[in-house]
Amino acid sequence: MTEHGLDLSTSRVLVTGSNGFLGQYMVPELGNTGATVISPPRAGWDLRDPHNVRLLYMRSRPDIVIHLAAKAGGIQANQDAPGMFFHDNLLMGMNVIEQARAYGKIKKLVIVGTVCAYPKNTPAPFQEQDIWAGYPEETNAPYGVAKRALLVMGQAYRQQYGMNIVHVLPANLYGPLDNFDPRTSHVVPALIRKLQDAVQQRADCITLWGTGDATREFLHAEDAAKGIAAAAAGYDSSMPLNLGTGIETHIRDLAAQIAKKSGYAGKVLWDGNKPTGQPRRVLDISRARDLLGWTAKIPLDTGLTQTVHWWSHKSRDLEE
Repeated sequence: MTEHGLDLSTSRVLVTGSNGFLGQYMVPELGNTGATVISPPRAGWDLRDPHNVRLLYMRSRPDIVIHLAAKAGGIQANQDAPGMFFHDNLLMGMNVIEQARAYGKIKKLVIVGTVCAYPKNTPAPFQEQDIWAGYPEETNAPYGVAKRALLVMGQAYRQQYGMNIVHVLPANLYGPLDNFDPRTSHVVPALIRKLQDAVQQRADCITLWGTGDATREFLHAEDAAKGIAAAAAGYDSSMPLNLGTGIETHIRDLAAQIAKKSGYAGKVLWDGNKPTGQPRRVLDISRARDLLGWTAKIPLDTGLTQTVHWWSHKSRDLEE
């Protein structure tokens, strides 16, 4: 233990979803703290099976578990498979929590939730206590409700079993290594791919979903990993914890920034008949700052430049 809570440098930390987008930032961040990081391969460890989770705990003997594993995607993916998003996310999280209780030797369990759990019309900036003020935005409600249920489960297990379970709520994540599959990607990689494809195809006009008036808050995955590590070491409360920048960006402005960085000079049209998701999204980040001393460091402009360049090189490699 340290004055801030758990000493990561002497801890065995199991990261579920360690091979995913955020996991690829989380593992090296934990390594920088001196932690012994357990990074199970995706194959062979289906977290929807409680036996697999029980065996994983017994074999890896973790002190701390950071649960990143999730089925996630953009608006289209959520509309195509709402049942899967609800079922898989709820089941994985339930198994991770319940088997941690059964194992009995885990000092801290960090559940990484989602900003999608907040109600559709939450007053901005979103405060943690507002998470129960209404129903999530319809296009991703099954995903958001599943993640919100894991918050309740963690609070209930904290109350009944005395488990140190905490729940963090990151803003929209982005950065190099993100998922650029147009069927499942979130807004930043989706826009980068569409605009760079337009440049390669010499298109003079593209159409994007929605009106462009919706807002989002974007958190670089590197900053998110640092915030989660800080929460693993020093956060101990049943209240969820926002992780973000506190900066709100209109999707129209985001598209303009990415177009400029991608070299796209054509016209951008907006299809208002397509869904836009939650109207506004920006977090109150004061509790993470005050309780953990954590703030995001990477400006959106810098992070977008990194991500655009990364995908530009990655897409060229895929073509060769």
